[in-house]
Amino acid sequence: MSKMPGSVGTTRTEYVTFSEPLPLDSGAVLSPVTIAYETYGRLNREKSNAILICHALSGDAHAAGYHEGETRPGWWDGVIGPGKAFDTDRYFVICSNVIGGCKGSTGPSSINPATGRPYALEFPVITVRDMVRAQKRLIDHLGINCLAAVAGGSMGGMQALQWSVTYPEAVRKVIAIATTARSTAQQIAFNEVGRQAIMADPAWAGGAYPADRPPVQGLRLARMIGHITYLSDGAMREKFGRNLQGRSSVGYGFSTEFQVESYLHHQGETFTRRFDANSYLYITRALDYFDLAVDDSLAAGFAGAKASFLVVSVSSDWLYPPYQSEEIVNALAANGIPVHYCEIRSNYGHDGFLLEYGQLNYIIGTFLDHLLVRDVMETGIPTIVERASIHDASRIMIENGVNHLPVLSEKGDLAGIVTSWDIAKAVACDYGSLDEIMSRSVVTAAPDEPVAEVARRMEERSISALPVVDADRRVIGLISSDAISTLIGRCT
Repeated sequence: MSKMPGSVGTTRTEYVTFSEPLPLDSGAVLSPVTIAYETYGRLNREKSNAILICHALSGDAHAAGYHEGETRPGWWDGVIGPGKAFDTDRYFVICSNVIGGCKGSTGPSSINPATGRPYALEFPVITVRDMVRAQKRLIDHLGINCLAAVAGGSMGGMQALQWSVTYPEAVRKVIAIATTARSTAQQIAFNEVGRQAIMADPAWAGGAYPADRPPVQGLRLARMIGHITYLSDGAMREKFGRNLQGRSSVGYGFSTEFQVESYLHHQGETFTRRFDANSYLYITRALDYFDLAVDDSLAAGFAGAKASFLVVSVSSDWLYPPYQSEEIVNALAANGIPVHYCEIRSNYGHDGFLLEYGQLNYIIGTFLDHLLVRDVMETGIPTIVERASIHDASRIMIENGVNHLPVLSEKGDLAGIVTSWDIAKAVACDYGSLDEIMSRSVVTAAPDEPVAEVARRMEERSISALPVVDADRRVIGLISSDAISTLIGRCT
């Protein structure tokens, strides 16, 4: 399939297997661990433009584009692609299937190397934090030290929030949509009813069912129950009302008579063809355990987060209602953490995070475009002290492949800067001292400045890179015109 405007085109799922044991919250370990994932766009040289997309309960790694021979796009295709919120002309977008799932990552239907049979219920119980631990392995494998953003809706939003507290140094922005920071009794109750429906099916066989004879009836019922929670009363009223299915009057029996009944049966049936019953048990249990509060305090739970946040709720969502998003916002604000909150006006219910593409593209795109220097600067850059020689400066530049070298005073603050052009000048003029070539009048950037302002400053002075300094003029990074042009492009 050729690439259509706004589409990432044809995509394929990739796989990576890690032999190193993955420790789990339960105390168990999982080894080996296979992760199924897809990527869209291109990773920049600094590896600073990566965004991780996290999927919901029944999702998978195929978030955008089309698989060869298929006409149905990825589950979040409406917001991933050129010119969309997650603009693949600017960002390198990654989506992986969670462990415990059934779409390529290690889960209960995977082969247990100890027995040669599917794990089934021998698979260890997992948590959302375990899912994120596995994702971190993938991100490390891709050579990415810090993600530009982690985003997701529903269970995907939980993973995004978990990233912010488990790996605070590894993510700059978090986008959490139609989600919660801890599951409520009602949410746990719906999950339990679904699990009981599966386990009550005789074909479940204690979880040891053959692949060609799964507990279809139980899984179908679990999906029907779950799907009701994804819709709103208004959406169901508007879509179905009391309309009958294929008849003009009621039949006074228990066959399918109403359109809404037919719809739920269809949803249940299609779900059984693409999902594993045991994965449903494990993933819903992971949702039950999810709780970011520390000593019942969400503020304490988010105390170590360093990212900036976008929290989005859906007005008609009664599975994860807006008040739960507001709890997240209040907890972040209590810690002085930058947070933006939006409530999508929608009649779709919880499914609004999958369907309201127009609102999501605007809200997410606006949030990502509000870039600060800290979002794009390169950290861990090489520096040199004033007393060093020109030879030392040239050696450091060559070894690290850099063209700009901040010069530090004996106190550790910024004293000047040396460029590769300065080194060339020193050779041509036979200079011997670093002081003869370094620029002491240095234009700098602050980490909390808007990138657009810094870009204009660099353009006005024809400067290709600026040291980023803190309040004490200590160098904490470097921002280059290449990094800016890659990330903000036409949005400056």
